[in-house]
Amino acid sequence: MAASYELKASVRNRVGKGAARALRREGLIPAVIYGDKKAALPISIPLKETTLALHKGGFLTHIATIEVDGEKHQVIAKDFQRHPVRDDLTHVDFLRVSANTTLVVNVPVHFLNQETCPGIKRGGVLNIVRHTVEMTVPANAIPEFLELDLANAKLGESLHISAINVPANCHPTITDRDFTIATIAAPAGLKDVEEEGSAEA
Repeated sequence: MAASYELKASVRNRVGKGAARALRREGLIPAVIYGDKKAALPISIPLKETTLALHKGGFLTHIATIEVDGEKHQVIAKDFQRHPVRDDLTHVDFLRVSANTTLVVNVPVHFLNQETCPGIKRGGVLNIVRHTVEMTVPANAIPEFLELDLANAKLGESLHISAINVPANCHPTITDRDFTIATIAAPAGLKDVEEEGSAEA
């Protein structure tokens, strides 16, 4: 399951650009908690701690606990905005989650045993078609990543989602085909040599 982080927040009584600028001068940014059939809750969160959580990776797949004036909320970040010039965080949208919540998230794919992959050892190149897979997952069991083992992948082979051991209760949103995650592509020079060899034979 994805690791979590915690933030302390306060209720925002004022909204609008002027109020947002005032918050940023105090090292805070505006955010909102919504969902779970409850009213949206405008809050302010610390810029520094939120930026650290963002840079750790998996910001949109990690469950967070936000304490708002003593009350704790289980949430997941659904969207965030950055300043167009400075690239600082300027706003975050959080979705309330519970044990029964299911989410659609993009889960990263990790590629194992590249150094021993037969196709790569023959000069092939790992061509990644999907760095992430969009999946429907339980909010309390979001996988940190998926693993695709290349130990037996041959030159020219396509590797599909069926080659990945997907965790229980997690399902790719694409259900109508065994879609490609990566291929072991032969470089152009190697293709030419092999084609010449087969032509001579």
